[in-house]
Amino acid sequence: MHLGKVIGKVVATRKEEALTGERLLIVQPMGKDLNKLGEPLIACDGTMSAGEGDIVYFVLGREAALALSKPFSPVDAAIVGIVDEVSPEE
Repeated sequence: MHLGKVIGKVVATRKEEALTGERLLIVQPMGKDLNKLGEPLIACDGTMSAGEGDIVYFVLGREAALALSKPFSPVDAAIVGIVDEVSPEE
């Protein structure tokens, strides 16, 4: 799992049928210190209802497809939780 911050959303009027009703959000990956890590990506938010500014954790690859209500949807990243607190060990 990876940490990220929701920085926007994607609106698509046409998309793969399996993604109908699924929200697409722009997520900035972050390290455990909450600093930016790499380039933003698009993640599907099928069940968490995350919003802009939320710190989330997400999965990539096959796990992303399995995290949605329709298994094996064509996605590479999916939000699987909203973070309440991050306290890395020193």
